[in-house]
Amino acid sequence: MRRAVVILGAILVIVVAARGAAEDLRIGIIGLDTSHVNAFAKILNDPKCPEHVAGAKVVAAFKGGSPDVEISAQRLEEFTKALQDDFGVKIYPTIEEMCKVVDAVLLESVDGRPHLEQVKPVFAAKKPVFIDKPLAGSLRDALEIARLGKESGVPWFSASSYRYYPSMQKVIQEDAGTVNSVISYGPCHIEPHHPDLFWYGVHAAEALFTAMGTGCQTVVRTTTPGTEVVTGTWKDGRVGVFYGIKEGATPHKVTIFGTKGVVEQGEDSNSYAPLVAEVVKFFQTGKAPITPETTLEIFAFMEAAEESKRLGGVPVALADVVNKAQQ
Repeated sequence: MRRAVVILGAILVIVVAARGAAEDLRIGIIGLDTSHVNAFAKILNDPKCPEHVAGAKVVAAFKGGSPDVEISAQRLEEFTKALQDDFGVKIYPTIEEMCKVVDAVLLESVDGRPHLEQVKPVFAAKKPVFIDKPLAGSLRDALEIARLGKESGVPWFSASSYRYYPSMQKVIQEDAGTVNSVISYGPCHIEPHHPDLFWYGVHAAEALFTAMGTGCQTVVRTTTPGTEVVTGTWKDGRVGVFYGIKEGATPHKVTIFGTKGVVEQGEDSNSYAPLVAEVVKFFQTGKAPITPETTLEIFAFMEAAEESKRLGGVPVALADVVNKAQQ
């Protein structure tokens, strides 16, 4: 069975790469209730866009939408109309029908809860897929997405655009010596249907792991009306601190403390283009730039933070929340 999955994955990569060499890959979008939809389509479909990324075009979409999430319900029709009017994208009534006319998929639904069910027909259709943040609405669903992806042999990855900002890539390449600790701060607006950090804190959480790498074992969380602070201890004794801002100005930045000095992320345009370029490269090669294990650890970190809050701020092991989610 494992050999068959490997062979299937290799065939999928060859087919997608061969098509990409001849013409633009045809991209389908699931979930038209986020501003990412039209931003990504402009970057891909408009050659005059200053940030244009060549090699793929959005040609099809499935609307999706979540009536109980206010920003989804308010923006779904507006973003759908813009995608049709500005880029001529055809809307399909089902994900299965959309998958028949595309080479790869962007799963963009702003609500993480439907991601598991929405990605199932994509895996069944053997289409490589980028799953936008949050990967899922629970750690349990995130683990199941990873299991199904592995079982189907279909490549996928999920990431925040923060990971690929030029300022982030620059700061992690600075020679600070051995990294002892990192502070990552950023917006942490909360949506009641998701664990607190999943909704918007995922950006600063991923930035923290971009600078620290994997290996977090335990977390402790402090929560106040305006701030969320999660302190993680890594297996080698390093410390990573997530500082989530819920009120007032919400800048984002990482500061790295190393044996040679302290380096701080600079400012840049916060463009989606570097992420889109990584996604297109992924669709062309079938090689994910981020492993499922890395993404799952980020979600285990955020789930453990949720559990620490529930228990009054006691330390919680990532392994414990993973084991609980697998039961």
